[in-house]
Amino acid sequence: MQFLLALIVVGPLIGAVAALLPAPPGLRGKSPDQAVLRHGVTVTGAILVAVIVLTLGFDHDQPSKTQATTDISWIAALDVRIHLGIDGISLPLLVLTALLTFLCALYSYYQPPKGPSPKGFVALLLVLESGTLATFAVLDLVLFFLAFEMVLIPMYFLIARWGGSEGVTGGRQAAAWKFILYTLLGSVVMLLGLLLIGLNAGTFDMVALATDNGRGLSTSVQLIAVLAIGIGLAVKTPMWPLHSWLPDAHTAAPTVGSVLLAGVLLKMGTYGFVRIILPIAPDGMRTFAPYLAAFAVVGIIYGSLACLALAKQGAGGDLKRLIAYSSVGHMGFVLLGIATMTPTGVNGALFANIAHGLITGLLFFLVGAVKERYGSADLDTLAGATGAALYGRAPRLGGLLAFAAVASLGLPGLAGFWGEMLAMFGAFNPAEGLSRPAFLTFMVIAGFGTLLTAAYLLIVVRRVCMGAYAQEGPQEGPQGGPQEAPPGGPTEALPEGPTAPTARLTDVRTYEFAAWTPLVALTVIAGLWPAVLLGLTDPVVQKLLAGGKS
Repeated sequence: MQFLLALIVVGPLIGAVAALLPAPPGLRGKSPDQAVLRHGVTVTGAILVAVIVLTLGFDHDQPSKTQATTDISWIAALDVRIHLGIDGISLPLLVLTALLTFLCALYSYYQPPKGPSPKGFVALLLVLESGTLATFAVLDLVLFFLAFEMVLIPMYFLIARWGGSEGVTGGRQAAAWKFILYTLLGSVVMLLGLLLIGLNAGTFDMVALATDNGRGLSTSVQLIAVLAIGIGLAVKTPMWPLHSWLPDAHTAAPTVGSVLLAGVLLKMGTYGFVRIILPIAPDGMRTFAPYLAAFAVVGIIYGSLACLALAKQGAGGDLKRLIAYSSVGHMGFVLLGIATMTPTGVNGALFANIAHGLITGLLFFLVGAVKERYGSADLDTLAGATGAALYGRAPRLGGLLAFAAVASLGLPGLAGFWGEMLAMFGAFNPAEGLSRPAFLTFMVIAGFGTLLTAAYLLIVVRRVCMGAYAQEGPQEGPQGGPQEAPPGGPTEALPEGPTAPTARLTDVRTYEFAAWTPLVALTVIAGLWPAVLLGLTDPVVQKLLAGGKS
């Protein structure tokens, strides 16, 4: 187990180096590009298998115990250690990261993003996976910061070199620069807070600091540390009003970049709140919790209103941008659960984290497929006057998009329901020392946000999936093959006037089915059996909130 966790963290880096080397003649296949894309699928698949083996070997009877640990002294003068380990909080995030990265590699093998040589793309994808896995596995504040920063450069290049410029002011380069400047500035402030804790406590070990539960830190040190670390984590989450880099980054990123950004990278910020701020600086967190909750519910309403504005007819809203704004609202529920400082709220936040990764990852996959078929993600272009009629033109694709939408709005029985409900339950009765009237107000505002969420997602389903469809139009090409363009080009297939769409679209292809089915299945499983996930997280949350005592 100890060796396996180290291999999971380091393995993608080795694979990234190998991706840049020339492929052996016998492994080149039809072309070097195909060989390197196949290499990406192989490495990410091997890491996913290793994570599954690690999950099977995990002691599920003791999820609060740190398992598969490696603890080696690195910088003795500062007591910085190469300390790895997993528990019931980090294990689901490792599985989510490995799964989404593998599905992205598989999708890219059949649908490579437009841009430079695939060598760089695969290498960056693997470096991104390694940094994300390390973030969830390290137990040292300095290593956490290094892993946290490691993902920025590969995501910058994925947006800047392989992204698209449609709908982004200044294009993909501007979106990439905005992403990295926001996150780097936030990280600099976060580093100061991490150093403040480590130097005052005499150790950077997260387990020892959580066990101490802030007793070795003065109240003023905790306040400054929570403010500094919280800003850095809030940028990555993203929390309103530090979210403005997110819509441009999502709109410009390639499909797999959007999937990983929403499905994995945003979770690094909320994970830091639970792993670092809650147990290490509880007094400082208690002071700032009402403000965090207030920003969270403002983000819920703001994100929903922005989505409603983009969804209405004539607004020229981009579907990828709309889903990016929806993430601001969904992550607001995660922050609200954390701010309650209760086991119910924090468990709800962790559940919502995983649910958002599954559902929003699926949504970005589907929107990428719609954009590839239509040539645009602009809602007005897609819907025209009568609707895009996906139910009639590509019924399986339309059905999947509707499924992902109702999962995202929190339909009971699907994964999106439990996290948001538990976060609001936590706000109904917050931790001792927090103002109950204030949190009741936050709960009501968040509840209103769920109605707004349902409104804009149902509008999207109506405009993209429904509409008149004239069945006498040209038929789709062979399954999995390219669709023949309609005689008048894309504009004839996507009329702006009242004429109904007539061209059939290629429905879900085999590789798309393979990439999306695990996300659909896990969304249903998590919705029907939430105890599978809550049974892992609850003992750890109880331990962290109790000061490291089981």
